[in-house]
Amino acid sequence: MDQHYLTPLFDPRSIALFTGPQDAPEQQTPQARALLAHLQAQAFKGQVVPLSVHTTGTLADLAQARADLAIIALPDEEIGPALELAGRIKVKAALVLSHGVDARRARELQRLARRHGVWLLGPNSQGFQRPGLQLNASVAGALAAPGQLALVSQSGALTASILDWARQSRVGFSTVVALGPHTGVTLADTLDFLAADRHTSGIVVYMEGIASARRFTSALRAAANAKPVVVLKSGRQAAGNVAAQTHSGAIVGSDDVFDAVLRRAGAVRVRSFVELFSAAKCLASRYRPVGRRLAIISNGGGPGVLAADWVSELGLTLGVLSPEAARELAPRLPAQASLSDLIDLSEGATAEHFRAALEVAAKDRAVDGVLVLYSPKFGGDADAVAQELVQARPRLAKPLVACWMGDASVQTARHALAEAQIPSFRTPEAAVGAFGNIASFYQNQQMLQQTPPPLTGLAAPDVEGARLLIESVLTERRSVLTEMESKALLSAFHIPVTQTLLARSANEAMMIATQIGFPVALKIDSPDISHKSDVGGVALNVMHATAVRDIWQDMMAAVRERQPDARINGITVQAMARKPRGRELYIGVVTDEPFGPVIAFGAGGTLIELYRDHAMELPPLNQFLARRLMERSRVHETLGPWRRAPAVDMAALEQVLLRVSEMVCELPQLREMDINPIIVDEHGVLAVDARIVIGPAAQAAPGRAGRYGHLSILPYPARFEQWWPLRGGGEYKVRPIHPDDAQPLQDMMKRLTPESRYFRFVSNMAELPPHMLSRFTLIDYDREMALCAVVEEEVPTEDGGKTTRERIIGVSRYITNPDQTSCEFSLVVDDGYAGQGLGTRLMLSIMDAAREKGLQEIIGLVLTHNNGMLKLMRSLGFEVKAYPEDPDFRLVTHPL
Repeated sequence: MDQHYLTPLFDPRSIALFTGPQDAPEQQTPQARALLAHLQAQAFKGQVVPLSVHTTGTLADLAQARADLAIIALPDEEIGPALELAGRIKVKAALVLSHGVDARRARELQRLARRHGVWLLGPNSQGFQRPGLQLNASVAGALAAPGQLALVSQSGALTASILDWARQSRVGFSTVVALGPHTGVTLADTLDFLAADRHTSGIVVYMEGIASARRFTSALRAAANAKPVVVLKSGRQAAGNVAAQTHSGAIVGSDDVFDAVLRRAGAVRVRSFVELFSAAKCLASRYRPVGRRLAIISNGGGPGVLAADWVSELGLTLGVLSPEAARELAPRLPAQASLSDLIDLSEGATAEHFRAALEVAAKDRAVDGVLVLYSPKFGGDADAVAQELVQARPRLAKPLVACWMGDASVQTARHALAEAQIPSFRTPEAAVGAFGNIASFYQNQQMLQQTPPPLTGLAAPDVEGARLLIESVLTERRSVLTEMESKALLSAFHIPVTQTLLARSANEAMMIATQIGFPVALKIDSPDISHKSDVGGVALNVMHATAVRDIWQDMMAAVRERQPDARINGITVQAMARKPRGRELYIGVVTDEPFGPVIAFGAGGTLIELYRDHAMELPPLNQFLARRLMERSRVHETLGPWRRAPAVDMAALEQVLLRVSEMVCELPQLREMDINPIIVDEHGVLAVDARIVIGPAAQAAPGRAGRYGHLSILPYPARFEQWWPLRGGGEYKVRPIHPDDAQPLQDMMKRLTPESRYFRFVSNMAELPPHMLSRFTLIDYDREMALCAVVEEEVPTEDGGKTTRERIIGVSRYITNPDQTSCEFSLVVDDGYAGQGLGTRLMLSIMDAAREKGLQEIIGLVLTHNNGMLKLMRSLGFEVKAYPEDPDFRLVTHPL
């Protein structure tokens, strides 16, 4: 049951081939002829059984072929019968090579495949390649060379182009998949398979669109947690939302949202076909996430300076040798060499000088990666320098990229670098950009590790009051909250707002202004006016009562003239925000189709659309994510000491972002929101104006469930936390697992007896390897759940004192099966706590979590001689039966 559900598709042992009459090529489709030519060109490590929709004989006779995969390359009218026959002989997966099948016909074929339990890649697919199996089940070109890089593409033409480039650049692949439109096996399914595929160490994706945002985000996060993922997406310049009712909705495009999704998923986005090739070179070299400090070794000042300029342009850091490293290296270089910033070896540098510089830079902790730039010089030896990199490469723990400038004189050197899988580029800018893609993994992997809860540890918001306010507005069939209502909603979540009162007459406005104290601001209050200043609906710094009266009358007349159909409730009177050294910012929310709500942050005020400063992040936020969101905005540099003004209260600003995140999580009716301006100075934060757009709570999209189904990334499910007594005294807590549990989980693994480890993992390993540890602790709470039992223990500190920490003493988990109706469980309990009811409690809790998810059955495999586990299963009402595929296991099942 550990086998992935797409294994029969991508790793078939035998293939049933439907290509039409093999002795009459003229009656075959172009896809069939290309497929047969490819299959004949290599030795597939399995069995190929030709079949026809007109094959005679009983199903029992046909089933003896026992094919895992059916490949169908037939005219449109014969695809259905072939798929029907494949399903009847119990084929587990099918590939349909065709083109031009419309969405309606594709849905019919997918329904047919689902009825027979067949995973369908296609129709309209150009197939896939598994070079390690010598299998070219595609029409995308000749079989690629074997390698550890996977390519998934939604474009057949682009797939063929990349394969052609790869042959020239000596890049190999573990897997190549050309999905095509309307396919049954989706991009998310393919990412799931590649995340678990031991032959794949990096994934390159070209995509044009997705069917399910939740499913895609979940699969991408799982894949990027396991290995580096690079994505090139087309359609970046899609038109903006012309119907937006807030500034945020007007300036935040869907492509910006996609950037935020990839960043939070731990993947890296490239912007061009050229960048995709560069990233593929680096992934083929199996470079892992690193920091952003790039040291540049060069034998010429000009190229080095160009590279350094590009380092700055991309937001990287020039890696400068530490003083100790510089002192070690200087005696080994020519007198003309410079180590002040670049490692400029001078024009007379030899291969030995490059070797010395590379050795020192590679072990210097002030450096995260190394770029070696070589410019052809009279008397220089490009090949010898390249050989030094080739020999050093196996010993390096840091990324190494190369740039051999020129052309004819460096061709041999470039070939040597390519053979050694050292990413080599023709220009300094391309080389630095390639390192930038690697370095982006470091930051994005930090984003991936964040699993904040929906509500922070701040004072609890008045969620019920906020929902009542929204429901009252929706009852009036309104979607836009007035400023008064918007500020009331912010106040429910403890966001500081200016005191605001509504005046329905000029005299009432004068009295309110006198009570509040001058100066005041007057603003028109209407659900039909989005931008008050555009219709003369704002007056600031009103200094006395007579001015209030006059402005009230003039404003009402002006607004009625400019927007006669607008409903006007009156004019709000509010105290002017007295923050003379404050910075005007905005915090907004937009709802993207299909990714859901996104939080935006940037420079505010009346010129917000001109500045177009909008850093974004997906909710939920925690302190780390809120800080990174602010740092990505252009206005961030003004939040420190700025033009004689002291630094602003960053903690207060951070709290507002966390509060907005709470609003987004708890109020699925929230569609758009502007808090603009929100003024911050050294004393705190004040929301001066706000506009909120709401709608009925959206139905959870396919693949989303529960209270937070409107979010693309589910928050940490704190609702599953429970305290239970230990039978021997004391208590323990059952809670969802999170990324910080990696080391405590490893500690428990080491404490288990060899027998307990074997019962759980069917392996004699003494500890979990890093990839498994990461996989077990960074989980997607929508597709799976892991609950750990923890106790608090005292441990000594370095200063001789004591502190408490959590100790994991048991873990139960379930993973949803591909049918989306059942799940598979696992359970392990610390031997030191056996017999105290932990196993029963963890199983009951994980079954409750699966039941809440809407799953109908929980199943598991238990070793036949694991008597303790089988006894526990029977006591919980599980049915225990033989497992046909392996007599060493028992299949245990329980309806939910």
